[in-house]
Amino acid sequence: MKLQLLLQKKYGWVFLLIFFAMLILLSAQVHERLDLTKEKRYSLSPSTIHLLSNLHGNIEIQVLLTGKLSAGFRKLKNSTSDLLENYRSYSNGHLHFKFVQPGEGLSDSLKLQLYDSLVRIGIKPFNNQLQDNDDAQTERLIFPSAIVTYNGKLIPVDLMSGKSGMDEASTLNYSEALLEFKFDDAIQKITTTQFPIVAYAVGNGEPLNPTVNDLFNTLRNNYRFGLFDLRNGILDADTIKALLIVKPEQPFTEDEKIKIDQYIMQGGNVLWFIDKLYAEFDSLLRAKSDFVAYDKGLNIDDQLFKYGVRINPDLLQDLNAAKQPLVVGNMGGQPQIQRIPFPYYPLLSAPENHPISHNLDQVLSIFPSSIDTVEANGIKKTILLASDTNSRKLGTPAIVSLRSIRSEGDLQTFKDSKVPVVVLLEGKFKSLYANRFTKAMQDSVTQLTGMPFMSSGIKEAKQIVASDADIVTNVITQSNGPLPMGTQQFENYQFANKEFLLNCLDYLVGNRGILETRNKEFTLRLLDKNKIIRWRKGLRMIMDIQIKSLSIRSRKAIYSYRKNWGFRYG
Repeated sequence: MKLQLLLQKKYGWVFLLIFFAMLILLSAQVHERLDLTKEKRYSLSPSTIHLLSNLHGNIEIQVLLTGKLSAGFRKLKNSTSDLLENYRSYSNGHLHFKFVQPGEGLSDSLKLQLYDSLVRIGIKPFNNQLQDNDDAQTERLIFPSAIVTYNGKLIPVDLMSGKSGMDEASTLNYSEALLEFKFDDAIQKITTTQFPIVAYAVGNGEPLNPTVNDLFNTLRNNYRFGLFDLRNGILDADTIKALLIVKPEQPFTEDEKIKIDQYIMQGGNVLWFIDKLYAEFDSLLRAKSDFVAYDKGLNIDDQLFKYGVRINPDLLQDLNAAKQPLVVGNMGGQPQIQRIPFPYYPLLSAPENHPISHNLDQVLSIFPSSIDTVEANGIKKTILLASDTNSRKLGTPAIVSLRSIRSEGDLQTFKDSKVPVVVLLEGKFKSLYANRFTKAMQDSVTQLTGMPFMSSGIKEAKQIVASDADIVTNVITQSNGPLPMGTQQFENYQFANKEFLLNCLDYLVGNRGILETRNKEFTLRLLDKNKIIRWRKGLRMIMDIQIKSLSIRSRKAIYSYRKNWGFRYG
């Protein structure tokens, strides 16, 4: 009524136009969106908004997921578009994006060259199954990825995420939940000018051969990386932000342990990837029989115990395991080889909701041991990775056998569940050498470490302890050389080992706010398929009856419309 009175006044319509113009201008300045979804599907996290609002150069994003797509991939494309539109509104004009179809308009030979170049930079193709109007199945090669470019640098972003065994609908829903983290991570890394230093400890038989090829490449591509000799160098927590200790074979000396201990007291972060027992698949094949896995005697049990964990002298097995080619019989004098789950290769998953391992695919482990957490005052302990629900521990002396499960009775012994393999420790740690050293010994520590002896931590520190070093090593094949981390020979699947390592490092030395966007979860609300089938059948029957009652000319027009516009009801 008031609006009607306003319009009746002289120049009332002018005031109304001015009001709407001001409303439009105001809405353009306001970035808030009304998000009524339970999981806040359309809301950006504070860390994302901070990242975007502090951009100082132009970010260009090309999304390669476009063209003719199945319904699930169209949904992923639309979600990507909505997210990047939201990103653009917070970027102060510094972020631009567009959807491009790789190879559109190129000849077949040029397309193949382009596709090959995309694969070389880490963009994976995918065969998308489409359903034509006549219900025929066709396949189309698509690239569910994006390319983020900044100052001449580029980072590929894989829009697909998932866990082994997931169906396509669950995989695509899972992928939507991780879109924000993946784009945040790429933007953060491509715009960063100062990278933290991550050191790889050497001097105790740590591998420097091609088994750590992918590990070294991963570290070089994401951090300032170098080797650190524990025997001769001095660890400074202000310079070296994280220290990796991977698969040592020789015992640590007390001087080396003191350096690591005092580094942690300074607030230094350590990743321990330790094989307590010697157990290798190559040794099993060479022996052609059972052998006993023995303790390496690394002389670090007391140190880890002081910090809050104990790596047990056992081997962990699980029925949920990666496959190995094993001889299962003999026919005509020829061995019959079959790939079967090998219980010494448990597939690990996250038992707790933590940003490092939440929303993560399974991680491949090889001959891991179990870990116990022990009392350490003021230290927070989080289990990052554990075995599945059907596990067992082979205590010392642990006998390694190709056929460790020989009967139904053996299966009944897999009674353990969620046995820890990787544990995160956080807090101000107490020194292993507190109340042990005389004044003279403390002075010698100063000469050794370059700093006064500290009996307890002066800063918060973080440690990640894994009872399997092969989580971060890689297999070497004669045909392809070093495989990517987490890839097993003969299995065309890469587990989430590399992603887990990068998440660990990001949590220790990177932007934890961005890492926490991994915790987003989208609920998959599927329609009742039985109801849909009944509804389609009913609709088809009604429409068939109505079409038959029409004239021949009208029926032809309807059939032509359905053919040209892709209308289907059955």
